[in-house]
Amino acid sequence: MQPRASGPAEPRRVPPGRSRARSRGAALLPSMLMFGVILASSGLLLMIQRGILAQVGPPPPHPPAGPPSRREPPAGPGLELEVLRDTRNRTIRALCGQRSMPRTVWDLPAGQRRTLLRHLLVSDKYRFLYCYVPKVACSNWKRILKVLDGALESVDVQGKMDHKSDLVFLGDMKPEEISYRLKHYYKFLFVRNPMERLLSAYRNKFGEIKEYQQKYGVEIVRRYRKNGGNSAGDDVTFSEFLRYLLDEDVERMNEHWMPIYNLCQPCAVRYDFIGSYERLRDDADHVLERIQAPSFIRFPERQAWYKPVTAQTLHYYLCNTQRRLIKELLPKYILDFSLFAYPLPNITSEFCRQ
Repeated sequence: MQPRASGPAEPRRVPPGRSRARSRGAALLPSMLMFGVILASSGLLLMIQRGILAQVGPPPPHPPAGPPSRREPPAGPGLELEVLRDTRNRTIRALCGQRSMPRTVWDLPAGQRRTLLRHLLVSDKYRFLYCYVPKVACSNWKRILKVLDGALESVDVQGKMDHKSDLVFLGDMKPEEISYRLKHYYKFLFVRNPMERLLSAYRNKFGEIKEYQQKYGVEIVRRYRKNGGNSAGDDVTFSEFLRYLLDEDVERMNEHWMPIYNLCQPCAVRYDFIGSYERLRDDADHVLERIQAPSFIRFPERQAWYKPVTAQTLHYYLCNTQRRLIKELLPKYILDFSLFAYPLPNITSEFCRQ
């Protein structure tokens, strides 16, 4: 079966044209305006634009290695990584410095605040908050939290991951408890190239998870394909998935494809560290060192069954998708691209011929 993509709200039967227009008016234009503010605020952000043409990407991932001997301080960041982090810090400051942006979680509308607080996991023992982002190694971080809390014996324990039990969510606490932890605890999140994250969600949810095929896939095919009423939801195409995203309100999206900005609200929460999927091992070691985790705890190895999204895979899907769809979708994720310094996808004819 060809892989095809998951969330809280059921797919809504809304005429594509009307829904898409509403999405653009309500969500896309503000994002574009904020993106303009960001680009005007720092010359360093030209890296983002140049990345479209010059294929400038994030630092290469750390090569696979055996379990660390424990725990040696991570090597100092190279110049490229320093520039990347400086870019992220500048863009976040530029955006969050605008008057209209929230300063605290209490400035957020109720729906946005609920989404944020149910994605902030708490460790009172080690005094940190982790904003989990689906499809950015969040299952392994949840394993670490369970081991730290004594609910799991080892990060290498096999079996289906329970994403709710034995975890403490900030949203389950009282307002004063929430405020105290936001002020005094170490806060971090991990980010990933937005298009790579979407493709990972698509291949996993529609190619492997029957629940998502039935809950979302059946409706997506019915909505966007002629005579698609007999589909079991396991044959959703990538283009159909992108059309579905275009017609969805950002704040009602499933968490697996909701923009990272909306999940973790980096203006309302001042994160102490933003790690990246591309440097997962090094950045995870940095966080484990910072929270003073026991030396026997290490970031889990990738599961043998996991099929990573390679550069070649992403190239194939993007270059075999209508450019119009990708261009229309970018404004919904433009803050993830700009704030976290990811290059916009290259879908030029020249690049796709390679």
